[in-house]
Amino acid sequence: MKFRILFFLCSILFFASCGSKKKVVNKKNPGVVIVEPKPIELPSVNEVELTKKLKKKNPSLNKYTLAYIRKYAPIAVKEMHEYKIPASITLAQGILESGRGRSELALKSNNHFGIKCHTGWTGERVYHDDDKKGECFRKYVYPETSYNDHSLFLTQRRRYAFLFDYNIKNYKKWAYGLRKAGYATDKKYPVKLLKIIKDYKLYEFDDVKKGKYTKEIKKLNEGKTFKKPIVIKKSKENMYQVRKGDTLYSISRKFGITVDFLKKLNGLNDNTISIGQQLLVK
Repeated sequence: MKFRILFFLCSILFFASCGSKKKVVNKKNPGVVIVEPKPIELPSVNEVELTKKLKKKNPSLNKYTLAYIRKYAPIAVKEMHEYKIPASITLAQGILESGRGRSELALKSNNHFGIKCHTGWTGERVYHDDDKKGECFRKYVYPETSYNDHSLFLTQRRRYAFLFDYNIKNYKKWAYGLRKAGYATDKKYPVKLLKIIKDYKLYEFDDVKKGKYTKEIKKLNEGKTFKKPIVIKKSKENMYQVRKGDTLYSISRKFGITVDFLKKLNGLNDNTISIGQQLLVK
C-alpha cells in the first residue's frame, strides 16, 4: 500500500515537472559580442518634484510608475533631443511595455520596449512567450541601451518615417501614429499610452529645452557624451586562454586595454578567472 502511494506521488511530481516551463531562457550568441558603454550621468529634468506633486495630489497613483518616472525620465529626454521622439511617448511606452520595469522580460534582459531580435541582431538574446511561443528578444546590459535601441528602431525603419513630420509636442498624434504604423497589435495601445501620459503629466518632459540640458550633461561628464555599443566578432585572433599566474590586470596590460573594458567584453562581474578560460581581449 505504501509503495503504491509513493509511486502515485512520484508520478504526480514527474508530470508536473514536465508540464512546467520557464518563460524566459538566457541564451548567448557564440559568434558576436556587443559591448555596451557605461551610461553617462544625466541631470535632473524635475522628475522628483513632478512625482512628489502628483503623489500629493493623488495618493492612489501607482508607486512603481512614479519610481519608474524618477529613474528613467532623464533618459527619455536625452533620447528626445537626439532623435526627435517625444519624451512623453518614450517614457509611456517604457512604463507600459516593461510593466513599470518589473516585467519578467525587463528584469531578465533590461529590454524595456519588448524589442524582438529581428534580422541583423547579433547580440545576446532571451526567449520569451509573446504573440507566439518562445519568441526571440534582445538582451541588454543596461536599460539605457534599450532606450537608445528603441530610438534607433523608430528612426531607422521606413514605416515610422511619417511620425517625424508630427510636432514633437503632439504626443496624441504620435500615440495613434505608432498604432497606425503597426508598432503594436493591441487596438487600445494609443489609449493606454495617452492615459499614462495624462495621469502622470509626462507631457511636461517634452518642454525640456535641448541647449541647457546638453550643457548640463557635458558639465556632469567632463565633456564626454554617450558612446554607441561596439560589435565585436569572436575569433582566434581576439581570444586569449587564461594561463597559470594570469590576472585580469596582467592580461589587460598585455593587450593594452583597461581591466574595466576587459570585464565588459566578457561580462564579468568580478575579477575571478580560471585557468583555461577563454577571454575576449580586442
